[in-house]
Amino acid sequence: MEPLSSYAGCTLATVLKTAPLDPLENRILLCHALRLTRVQLITQSERRLDQAESDALKALFARRLRGEPIAYIVGLREFYGLDFRVTPDVLIPRPDTELLVELAMERLPTGGALLDMGTGSGAIAVSIAHSRPDAVVTALDASAAALAIARENAAAHQARVTLLESDWYGALAKDQRFAVIASNPPYIVEGDVHLSQGDLRFEPVDALTDHGDGLSDLRTIIDGAPAHLLPQGWLLLEHGYDQAAAVCALLAGTGFTDVQSWHDLAGIERVSGGRLA
Repeated sequence: MEPLSSYAGCTLATVLKTAPLDPLENRILLCHALRLTRVQLITQSERRLDQAESDALKALFARRLRGEPIAYIVGLREFYGLDFRVTPDVLIPRPDTELLVELAMERLPTGGALLDMGTGSGAIAVSIAHSRPDAVVTALDASAAALAIARENAAAHQARVTLLESDWYGALAKDQRFAVIASNPPYIVEGDVHLSQGDLRFEPVDALTDHGDGLSDLRTIIDGAPAHLLPQGWLLLEHGYDQAAAVCALLAGTGFTDVQSWHDLAGIERVSGGRLA
C-alpha cells in the first residue's frame, strides 16, 4: 500500500475529492475522524484540516485500505432502523437478517416470549424488543464479550431484554418455553474460501463457522427446540444460501409442521422454519 498524502491544510472539499476510498466511505470516515455530521461536512466544506486531524484521518483510511470493515472502524452499524455498537467480538449485523426479525415478530403473539439464540451484538433481540415492547425477550450467547456489547445496545435503545451466557440451551430452565425461537447461528462450512475474504477475515470466526459441515449448530438448535417451545410455537433459522433444503429436512425430521423457507431481498432462501405440532 502506497503511503497516504498528508491532508493538513486541505479543505474538506479537497479531501473528499482526493481521498482513496469510494465517496460514501470517504464521507463516513471523514465525519467519524472530525466528529462532524453529514450536514456539517457540506456546510463546512472550506474548513481546513490541521496536522492532528490529518494524521487521524490517514490512520482510518489506512485501516480501511487493509480491509478492515467500516463498521469496526467507526464502531457502529445500522440495523432495522437502529444504530448498533459493534466490535470484533461480534458479527456485523447485515440487512439479510432483518428478514428473520420480520418473520419472528409476525409470529409472536401479544405479550409473547421470544428467544434469540447466539445474539452477538443483540441486533435481533434488541430490534424486536424495541419494536414490540409488549414482548418478553430473552437472548443468549456463549461469549461474555458479545453479551457485554448486546447489553450496551439494549440499554442504548431502552429495550427490555434478558441476556444469558449460555452454550445454546444450557442456561435455560428445563420448563422455560417460548412462543418463538429465532437464531442466526454459525453456518459457514469449515474451510470455506469466504472465511478468508472481505469483511469475514476480521469477524469472530466462531460466530461464522461451526468448524464442521455448517449444519451442526443448526442441528443442535433444532433438536433442542421442542423442549423449549410452547405448543404451536415457531422455530426460525437463518442459514446459508444453499442450506434451505437440508434445514427443512432437519425440521421435518424433528416433527415440525408448516416447514418452509423465505427469500431475502436478493431472492435467496435465507430463513427456514417450522411450527411445533
